[in-house]
Amino acid sequence: MNDSQSTGFQAGQAKGQAQEKASQMMDKAGNAAQSAKESCQEAGQQVQAKAQGAADAVKDTVGMNK
Repeated sequence: MNDSQSTGFQAGQAKGQAQEKASQMMDKAGNAAQSAKESCQEAGQQVQAKAQGAADAVKDTVGMNK
């Protein structure tokens, strides 16, 4: 392999490594986004359950839950 071929080979290797690193970073970002989405959904469900509990307590207090 001459110097020109060696340089081209090394450039190709560097490009491949950079693409793999970018792919891994995108996977991590996607996983983080999915985790955040799930956390938000869970928090929303907890808020909804608490609000329903509060509404039921008010209905019980004023006698509307018969």
